[in-house]
Amino acid sequence: MQLATLIDGAALAAALRRRAAEVAARLRSEIGAAPGLATVLVGEHPASQVYVRAKARACDGSGLSAFDIRLPGGISEARLLGEIEQLNRDDRLDGVLVQLPLPRHIDPHQVLGAIDPAKDVDGFHPVNVGRLWSGLPTMVPSTPQGCIRLLRSVHADLAGLGAVVIGRSNIVGKPLAGLLLQVDCTVTVIHSKTRDAGEICRGADIVIAAAGQPGMVKGNWIKPGATVIDVGISPASNPEGRARLIGDVDFPSVSKVAGAITPVPGGVGPMTIACLLANTLRAACRRRGIADPAF
Repeated sequence: MQLATLIDGAALAAALRRRAAEVAARLRSEIGAAPGLATVLVGEHPASQVYVRAKARACDGSGLSAFDIRLPGGISEARLLGEIEQLNRDDRLDGVLVQLPLPRHIDPHQVLGAIDPAKDVDGFHPVNVGRLWSGLPTMVPSTPQGCIRLLRSVHADLAGLGAVVIGRSNIVGKPLAGLLLQVDCTVTVIHSKTRDAGEICRGADIVIAAAGQPGMVKGNWIKPGATVIDVGISPASNPEGRARLIGDVDFPSVSKVAGAITPVPGGVGPMTIACLLANTLRAACRRRGIADPAF
């Protein structure tokens, strides 16, 4: 039995980060400073701390300046909005992102809407969301952007392919559906109220799982030869009790049916961070009237 081809997100991300380093070096010579990214972390959410450290390391490795803003979990929404306004005005910064999730007493819509759209490298501001769905140049969220890059490594032409997106979050599912429409896929979005989800997936050329439900996608959900992108990442342990990460896709069964599949870890995750660097460099160029770099 032939197993699915592994889509090496780590290798693709490494190539994108090398290109980001080249662009950052050119910008430093042109503007006299390294492009800057500020990451705001509110509270001490363990997974968020890991993500923030990874973003800082990626910035350092590609020649960008990382600004790590740590705020207490009990901060008021008004004070957090004030902090964001200061970052918006800081000319050292080309990108500002607020790490989600936020404490329950803070409205994430208010916070994300307070970021300057030109510095919104996460692509979550309503202006950037609207531009994405209108097909206009904008900041595209990093994880959906990474998914499209992974798909293009398998399919030279995505036009006409049937794509199923599992999950309808504002962070992944919805923007990903918009990007897939832009490349002329036929898109279906599955969510918690969808009936016969497995049957819908079985007709798809592409299945992208972003529901946050470990192992929900089984081999009998997949059309033979389909491409499967696993965005999910959840902590688990192996039979020996050692910690590991698993995705939304049941890898052992799906890899026997699919034509290509991303691993967890090593698939979507590295691409997300690499695309964030690319977004920061785009923002740096746009703020200064420089043409968008090619990535």
